[in-house]
Amino acid sequence: MAHRRPPSLLRLPSPPGDLVIGLMGGSFDPPHSGHAHVIATARRAAGLDRVWVLVSPGNPLKHTQTALVDRLAAAQNRLGGPGVLISDIEQRLGTRYTIDLVRALKRRAPRAKFVWIIGGDNLRDFHRWKEWREIAKSVPILVVARPGANPKAGLSRFSRQFGDQRVMQAAARTLGRRNPPCWAYITAPFDPVSSTELRAQVTLNAVPPV
Repeated sequence: MAHRRPPSLLRLPSPPGDLVIGLMGGSFDPPHSGHAHVIATARRAAGLDRVWVLVSPGNPLKHTQTALVDRLAAAQNRLGGPGVLISDIEQRLGTRYTIDLVRALKRRAPRAKFVWIIGGDNLRDFHRWKEWREIAKSVPILVVARPGANPKAGLSRFSRQFGDQRVMQAAARTLGRRNPPCWAYITAPFDPVSSTELRAQVTLNAVPPV
């Protein structure tokens, strides 16, 4: 049985300092141009110094069959680059839920200004995340619009609960320096690709002709 390294000895994806760091978690099964679009849009809108792409060993709300090591390699190949770091720290920390991950990262990097990044398609179901209100109170949230999500996102439980804490898009660059709860919704030209569609295509192509 492999021994997990003590959490106190874990290395963060990059030296955090007092930088504004975007955190984008997910299964990334597979990573695609839609993810890259969200990352680039978030960096531009919020003036992020870094983005840490946190590849989850397993999403409690999704079924993931692809091995973590393969998803990490694919994310590095598709999403990695200057200022964008791919990490398996969630597995190494032993956390399963976003709230636990956020708390662990804030303990290890108290000077960093973290911003949680999600696509607009995730905002409509954000209330299903464990302790979703506590997530919002722990870290600023940057929401990047995704195809088909705009009307539903505006009516989500999250947006109703924290409507008074919304920061307008023009002021999104201040998000990382604000005290949560605070969030911004960023509109930008869409990239329509999704992991669900890509997996469906792979499954369809794998079915032999009758």
